Amino acid sequence: MISKNETLLAFVRWVSLVDFAKPFEHEARFNGRLRSTGGRFFPKDLHLDFNEKMYDAFSEDVFRQIVQHELVHYHLYRAGKGYRHRDADFKVLLAQVGGLRFAPALPDTSFLVYQCMSCKQVYQRRRKIDLKKYRCGKCGKPLQFVKGKEA
Repeated sequence: MISKNETLLAFVRWVSLVDFAKPFEHEARFNGRLRSTGGRFFPKDLHLDFNEKMYDAFSEDVFRQIVQHELVHYHLYRAGKGYRHRDADFKVLLAQVGGLRFAPALPDTSFLVYQCMSCKQVYQRRRKIDLKKYRCGKCGKPLQFVKGKEA
């Protein structure tokens, strides 16, 4: 059975050959710690990390543009040219291959929703709040948990 990382590596090698006419000769893998970025290039050992959530959330075309972005870093670094986001070489090559400049935002469903028991004011929070300590900012009455993952 082929692993997801092996599939990713084959895809990155294919994109490199088709869009850059150059081989990708290093490692590419998914990194579960990446949150908001689509991928990372590591000049030290020339490997690429990709955000698996981006792979799962978006179409193959969008993920291909994320791969193109990282391959622009990779191929420019190997050619001894400006491979950083601010470099003109980077901007020109990225535009030529049609890669994404910025990673698209992931759909976010991680909000906790609280509501005032009296005035029905709704509050969305990323972190759990202590319902014994906090009250509605509008009327001062108690809050209640409505939805989300509360541990």
